[in-house]
Parts: sequence; C-alpha cells; structure tokens
Amino acid sequence: MKRLLFLGLLMCMHTAYAQDIIGPIALENLKKEPFAEWFSTEYENYTPFGKTIAQLDGVQKDVAITIFMGTWCSDSQMHVPAFFRILDELAFSGEVQIIGVDRDKKTPSGSATKKGITNVPTFIFYKDDKEVNRIVESPVEFLEDDMLAILSGAAYKHTYEN
Repeated sequence: MKRLLFLGLLMCMHTAYAQDIIGPIALENLKKEPFAEWFSTEYENYTPFGKTIAQLDGVQKDVAITIFMGTWCSDSQMHVPAFFRILDELAFSGEVQIIGVDRDKKTPSGSATKKGITNVPTFIFYKDDKEVNRIVESPVEFLEDDMLAILSGAAYKHTYEN
C-alpha cells in the first residue's frame, strides 16, 4: 500500500513538472497552453509608462537580451509577459533569447550556472557582446525604469546586488 501511494505521488509530481520548459524557449510557446493563461493575462494587463518608453527608444540600439526564467515561477509568470509588452511597445528589433531553468535554477547545457543565475527571472542586457547589467527576480522600480537606467549607463544595482 505504501508503495502504491509513493508511486502515485511520484506520478503526480512528474505530471506537474512535465509542463515546465527547461532550456531554450520560443516566445510562441509561452503564448500557447498551458502557459497562455498567465502569459496573455499579464501581457494584456501591463501598461508601460509612455514617457519612459520614449526615453528607452533612444538607447535600445545594438542591445541583445537573455532572459532566464522558470515557467513554474510566479515572478517569471508576472514579469516576463510585462517585459515583452515593453519590448513590443518599443518595436524592439534586437536579439532576445529565453532560457527555461528547473527549480534548482539549472539548465541541461549549464548556461544558467555559467551566468550565475540564482533567482528568476533574470534579464541580462548586452551591448557589443558584453554584459551591461541585469534585472534579477524583480525590478527595483518598474521594469522599464530599470531598463532605462541600465541602457542609459546610469548607476543601477539589481535587487540582490550589494
């Protein structure tokens, strides 16, 4: 009987984790079930600050972004769709890479470990193939304000930086 209960528990856990995406994620996949429910809601409900968007428009040139997220993570479910709403408002044309991590913040390729990912989501901004800065787990102010600080070269420390 104990074995049956244990097996049932393992199967339930596997089902819950089977929906997580670990590794590279195409944005289109976040817009499909089972992720569409939270992605669409958060995307539609986020209204970027127009004044900040106008300022960001001037500093977004030659920027690439890597996003480490967990499809299982409530912070990722809130901030990643809002981030894409901002990028759409900007008509951002730079490269954006999304990478899903497991609950231990690991990826099969080891890229999360190499980049020092400890919390998700983590948005890493690059110019000329060099990391400029990152937003870790949640913005200090608002996503677009933090982006503006990072991309304009202003002093910026993410949530976990001393």
